[in-house]
This record gives sequence, structure tokens and C-alpha cells, in this order.
Amino acid sequence: MIRFSNNVSLLRTSEIRDLMSLATRPDMISFAGGMPGNELFPTEEVDEIYNSLPLDLKRTAFQYGPTPGFPPLLGVLKEFLRAKGLPVDTNELLITTGSLQAINILAKVFIDPGDVVVTENPCFIGAISAFQSFQGHLHGIDIDADGVLLDPLKAFLAQSREKAPKFFYSTPNFHNPAGILYSEERKNGLIEVLKEHQLPLIEDDAYGDLYFDEGAARTARPMKATYDQELPICYTGSFSKILGPGFRLGWMLAPREVYEKCELIKQSDDACSPTFTQVLAYEFVRSGRIHPYVAKMRGIYKRRKDTMVAAIHRYFPEEIKWVEPRGGFYMWCACPPELDLMAVLRASIEKGAVFVIGKTFDPKGTDNSHFRLAYSHTPEDKLERGIQIIGEALKDALRK
Repeated sequence: MIRFSNNVSLLRTSEIRDLMSLATRPDMISFAGGMPGNELFPTEEVDEIYNSLPLDLKRTAFQYGPTPGFPPLLGVLKEFLRAKGLPVDTNELLITTGSLQAINILAKVFIDPGDVVVTENPCFIGAISAFQSFQGHLHGIDIDADGVLLDPLKAFLAQSREKAPKFFYSTPNFHNPAGILYSEERKNGLIEVLKEHQLPLIEDDAYGDLYFDEGAARTARPMKATYDQELPICYTGSFSKILGPGFRLGWMLAPREVYEKCELIKQSDDACSPTFTQVLAYEFVRSGRIHPYVAKMRGIYKRRKDTMVAAIHRYFPEEIKWVEPRGGFYMWCACPPELDLMAVLRASIEKGAVFVIGKTFDPKGTDNSHFRLAYSHTPEDKLERGIQIIGEALKDALRK
């Protein structure tokens, strides 16, 4: 008889993954997947980089590499992060197979079965799955337009002193799925609460480079850059949103005592991340190509966001509320609690548009009053029609 582990029994499928098969239909307008459009990838630049590599470096790219990462990539990535104010000289940097691996490794480092983990609600589905896979008990704290709500966080931590949570997980910059940017005041307040309770922070910053204005750029300064001396902060980032998900490259910047455990875990997980794409990413960063490319992507995503916002104003019923994002990939829409969102989703799919329902991002899996729209993957000429389809389905459901 097959007997599965308790870890596996706690996993739940991601509705995003389930819906991705629909996104491949040629007639489907997808707002489901949080990914760049295929037409945006720097294919010509990468062709040029590979063709210009010396033979010995091409051969190196096909080989296993050191567990911490391809040393030249670690070097240029440190300078990339230093420019954001991150403390690369007093912390250790680890290249990971996407930032989700970094989150999984940190989960394995911190979580024993039954441990409590505090997250935002809503929360990145990959983090939810990672924490649950190690039998962590998730407690989500609601957020608003400025970040996590501090009073409920304080109340929960005060009542949890006998069995303190292991860490707080946050996506403060252009949140997935909520699209919000933490205010400076909320960041300051959060750090004070975490310091009082000696609670480490996992800061997930996959979208921080994709700001839409200079004010947002300043506000999106990583918390680790400001508060590193005040609190243990494990900072994760990714090339997936600023270069390409297929590179499967992310990173973790962590205090040495945490890093040492993480390197051992990565060694047993996959030995090393792909050397081939690390070589390409190194050349992309070293040559300076990354800066104009990311700037170009900011402009494209901002236009797509603006197109979506205009269409929402035009087609959505007034009962639907949202916060306009200042960067990143996502719009987060709030609905009246009596609305049957599953019926809206089914009707939208039938007419050719797909999105993701809020319970996917709820640590308890129960939220049916929100949905996420990703504008990053969808060309502007399709955005308006897709929003019109969803708007009509919303209006039909509200009339029933």
C-alpha cells in the first residue's frame, strides 16, 4: 500500500496552475498568470551574448557549478543589490533556482511541524504552499492600501507569546496579489512590532524594480536596506520578473548564521542552480544591458496598467473596488460579499477571459470576495476586451 507523507497531504493545488491550461487557448484573454509576455523577452540580446562568449566560458556554462552560485554572477549581483542600499558586505548572498526556492529553503530552515508562521492576507500562493509543505500553521493578517494592519498583528503576537511564531513573511513592494506598495510609515511600524517580539522577517522583493514613478521607486527601497541592523531580515529577489522566468534564477541575502543552514539545504536539494543561465545572466548584468531593458519593461507594464484601469472605469460596476498599483503586475479587486465569484469566473471563461479568485491567495483558502487581474502578460489591444467580458459577467451576477 502506498503511504504518503503528512507534508504531501497538506498541499493544495494552485488555481493559477489549474487555469494556465485555459490561458493557452488562442481565443482566451488571460489575466491569470503573473508573468511577462513572451514578446517582451530580450531574445536578441541573449543571442548576442551567447554568440560572443569565449569557448571556455560556454563549456563552463554546461557544467555543474558551486552551490552558492556562479562566482562572477555573485560579484555583479552584489553590486546590483548594493546600488539599492542592501548590506551585501555584512550578509551572505546565495543564488537560488528562482526566488521560490529561496522561500522553500527558508521554510525548511525555520519551520518544524506545528510551528506558526505569520503572513499577510492575501499572500503569494507559492509561499503558502512552501510553508504548508513543512507543516507550518499559517495565520494571515489583513492588509490595506498601505500594508499589513498593525493592530491585528500586535494583538495576535501578544496572545502568541507562549508559542511564538517563527517569522513574518511579507511582499512589501507591489504585492502579489494585492498590487500595493507599503508606505514608509507602515514599514516603520511593522519593524517596531517585529523588533518587540524578536520575530525575523522574510522580505520577498520580486517586483521592487518594476515601479511606475520615481516616488514609488523611493518608497520601494527594501526594508533590509534600512533596518538590517535592527532585525534579522532574509531578503529574496528574482530575475524572473526582470529578465525571464525560464532562467530559473533568484537570490537570497541573509545573515551568515541563516545563510550557512540555507547553503547546506540547497546542496541537498539541487546541488546548484543552472550554470548555463547564470552565465547568461552574469553577462546581461555585467554589460549594463539590464538597466535599459528593465526601464523599457517599466514603461510597457505602466501602459498596460493604465489601459486596464481605464477599461475598469469603463466596464466594471461601481460596487467593485480596487487600489491602482504603482508598479508590478497586479490589480486586486474587492467585491460585495454576496457576489457569486465562481459564477462570474465561469461566465467570463465561457466568453473568453480568465482571472484568479481570491481564495487562492488566502492562507485559509476561504476568501470569495476578491479577485486578481494580472496585466503583465496581456497586450494592450486585448486588455480592454478582456475587462469588458469580466465587467459584463460581474454586472450580470450582481443583478441576480
